[in-house]
Amino acid sequence: MTNKKSMMYLAISNLFLVFLGAGLVIPVMPMLKEDMHLSGSTMGLMISVFAVLQLIVSPIAGSLSDKVGRKLIIAIGMLIFAISELIFGLGQVVSWLYISRGLGGVAAALIMPSVTAYVADVTTFEERPKAMGLVSAAISGGFIIGPGVGGFLAHFGMRVPFFAAAFLSFVGFIMTMLILKEPEKQLVHGQVAEKGSVMDILKDPIFTFPFVVILISSFGLQSFESIYSIMATINFNFSTSEIAAIITVSGVLALICQVVFFDGIIKRIGEVGLIRVSFFASAIFVGVIAFTDSKWVVVLSTFVVFLAFDLLRPGITTYLSKHAGDRQGTVNGLNSTFTSFGNILGPMASGMLFDINHFYPYYVSAVVLLLTSFLSLMWKKELPEK
Repeated sequence: MTNKKSMMYLAISNLFLVFLGAGLVIPVMPMLKEDMHLSGSTMGLMISVFAVLQLIVSPIAGSLSDKVGRKLIIAIGMLIFAISELIFGLGQVVSWLYISRGLGGVAAALIMPSVTAYVADVTTFEERPKAMGLVSAAISGGFIIGPGVGGFLAHFGMRVPFFAAAFLSFVGFIMTMLILKEPEKQLVHGQVAEKGSVMDILKDPIFTFPFVVILISSFGLQSFESIYSIMATINFNFSTSEIAAIITVSGVLALICQVVFFDGIIKRIGEVGLIRVSFFASAIFVGVIAFTDSKWVVVLSTFVVFLAFDLLRPGITTYLSKHAGDRQGTVNGLNSTFTSFGNILGPMASGMLFDINHFYPYYVSAVVLLLTSFLSLMWKKELPEK
């Protein structure tokens, strides 16, 4: 296992293992809430702790991966994630659950930018879209498969999925340490060669506008995604099984498109073109959901919205990686930071709006996404699309 492609697949497999582990625990969270008599606010705070730590650590972790190497940061991230899942499985008091989720946020901040940077390091411009599609597919695949496996493992004990997630992550840590090779960073035509601080990157016109778009869009996307299940139940009377089926089918469609069609789409319309199309499609169909009474229209619109979201993310990541040069870790860390910031604010705003009116989250999300769509029209293509 010495060639670049094999190493890339190994790095991506770590992401798959992490998100598979995260998916394993989804079915047992309601059981854990009931067993430990946890309040809704406590569960919400555990999600917030994860997101806040990821927000804070991402730019630091990205910069570190540029300085000390991708392999070490990925390995540390996998080990920390394994420890966090083990603590959650063993934890009998709320404080330990908070510590676990905080460590999980740190692990995500270490792993995601570093794996993305690793993939960018070992691919050319022409190979980059397909590789970034695989990165997104690993995340989607983990979330699709994880809950089903977690539900099966839960029959052997409520805590078993957490221990399984810890085991998978530890396997990823061992494989990373023993097999993964540090990539040789090779700049290709058009990439940025000079180094710079986080502030230098934020002030760089090539990155400033994309980061603003990432922040605004992640707010709009999470305003919709975070409360989708609740809105679908209350506003349209979907059952839990129907919602699960919709989300699963949406995930499978996204997975197929990321693996099979993403590279071809980028070659045809470029990253910026895909970003614009994704924004407009998501804005339009979130609006459709807000005004329709038909459950089938809601289902089809949901497929389009989730597919647009899942193509938008690798589109933005591919664009940034093509411009990052030897600052892949720092740039991808900032990408994760701005995404996390929007992910924190979006659900908070969505929940407050939902308490006022059950359709307000749809309206706000559609407006935010539409405004971002028009903003994306001003996004200049600094590099020739290849």
